[in-house]
Amino acid sequence: MTAPWDDWNHILKLDPDKDLPEGITYGDLCATGTDAIEVGGTMGMTEENMTAVIEACAKHDVPLYQEPSNPSVVVETDALEGYLVPTVFNAGSPFWITEAHKEWVRIEGDLDWERTTLEAYIVMNPEADVATLTEANCDLGADDVAAYATIAERMFGQEIVYVEYSGMLGDEEVVAAAGDAVDESTLFYGGGIRDYDSAYLMAQHADVIVVGDLAHDEGVEAVRETVEAANDA
Repeated sequence: MTAPWDDWNHILKLDPDKDLPEGITYGDLCATGTDAIEVGGTMGMTEENMTAVIEACAKHDVPLYQEPSNPSVVVETDALEGYLVPTVFNAGSPFWITEAHKEWVRIEGDLDWERTTLEAYIVMNPEADVATLTEANCDLGADDVAAYATIAERMFGQEIVYVEYSGMLGDEEVVAAAGDAVDESTLFYGGGIRDYDSAYLMAQHADVIVVGDLAHDEGVEAVRETVEAANDA
């Protein structure tokens, strides 16, 4: 059985803690041609601001997912196709590998397992909030990242491996090594995609590129360029 992301090239990730450019709506961003919208962020996440963005995007015909940073911000709604839950494979704190996740099974009501998928994150920018929060070891070479990608797929059965440079454009050699290391898993890449060229570069090595800050900083046309590049690659 195929997963939805098997056919994706581009995800637009919207951060509920960040504003949109003046005059831009969530509807405008949903109409950029992206394959899916992912709602999530590292800092400032609440159930209320998550809900606001999800409800705004739910009015439009694009697959919608939540990436909750912790169980307390999970939004239970049929508007979501599902939940993409990070587990940080190179976290220095085990809390972000398994400890946070055991709390998921304690949320009120049963976890919606049918719509929940883990993302095996490999965090690479030491300056990023997610690296600080998870105490990630970002001093990794291409061979290290390839090894993490391999164990994520082969030992832990992860459907998604996510190389995350959050805030900076990644090393092409590293992303290529991760792509070569996985066979069945889908490789996501995120970080520093600002235009057609950077999107095209990373989309040559990753199955799916994730564009986030660009939507909040530049708006619709800039995001649309990256969608075009992902499809061209």
